[in-house]
Amino acid sequence: MSKKSIIQLSEFDITQKIIEAMSNVCTRSVLFSVKNESKDVPTIAEELKISISTVYKTLSNLEELALAEVDKYVITPDGKKIKLYRSRIGKVEITLENLEPTLNLHPNDVISKSIT
Repeated sequence: MSKKSIIQLSEFDITQKIIEAMSNVCTRSVLFSVKNESKDVPTIAEELKISISTVYKTLSNLEELALAEVDKYVITPDGKKIKLYRSRIGKVEITLENLEPTLNLHPNDVISKSIT
């Protein structure tokens, strides 16, 4: 068995991290809840019936993996700045051949909707 280069190891590591993230139902739910429109954390938490802290932690992980991003900011009437998150991924395909995983990420082509 040949020794992997650092680049190969780092590519595997990110692939492995994304595969592990996508195996979690909460992570998938949060990611795909912001696929068609940008949403803030309380909205996501309410829709998915999960805690706000879980949503924040999940979104932080998704941002670290470059699967989600802050799409825009809105200012509330009382001057509070709120982040609206959006999925960067429209579709995820994970295949396993000869025990080697292949990850295909398809970009999210949905244009975010404005909140007025």
